[in-house]
Amino acid sequence: MNAASAIRSARLKRVLTVLSDGREHSSFDLVRKAKTPAPGTCVSELRQNGAVIACTRRKGPDGPVWYYKMTKGPHKHG
Repeated sequence: MNAASAIRSARLKRVLTVLSDGREHSSFDLVRKAKTPAPGTCVSELRQNGAVIACTRRKGPDGPVWYYKMTKGPHKHG
């Protein structure tokens, strides 16, 4: 997979903005707040840019829910 640059991609910047607070955010949070239809893909691309993002699966009322928490941002070059 060829990841977009975290400093050039508008969609990755939106996801970074949400995850930059250091708290956990569900996939739904990222869809809603970062306006991205594919949060898992964005997280994968951010990881390829050097970000450290933990992923936790939990039981939700309608099935599993994925939560993401960034502990280290991506590289500053791109």
